[in-house]
Amino acid sequence: MNVISLFLWTMLIVNILTFVAYGIDKWLAVRGSWRISETTLLWLVTLGGGIGALAGMLAFRHKTKHVKFTVGVPAIMITEFILANILLYMITSQ
Repeated sequence: MNVISLFLWTMLIVNILTFVAYGIDKWLAVRGSWRISETTLLWLVTLGGGIGALAGMLAFRHKTKHVKFTVGVPAIMITEFILANILLYMITSQ
């Protein structure tokens, strides 16, 4: 497995986990139960789960009124996209 394949599989797994985490947090919120911390949800985005986070926010209508999520998640995603493309360029240009 090459570096690019490993990266893509890792991103897929992180995004699925992030989507599930947003769904679980919404489910817990509706029931007034213990919650997943906002810090944890944002760390999942920082680890590459931005697409899963946005999908979870839209699918579960969760965290859509919080500026740190509606602005922060896309900002993190854009930053990661730029960094990933720089890294990809560096790897493939050798």
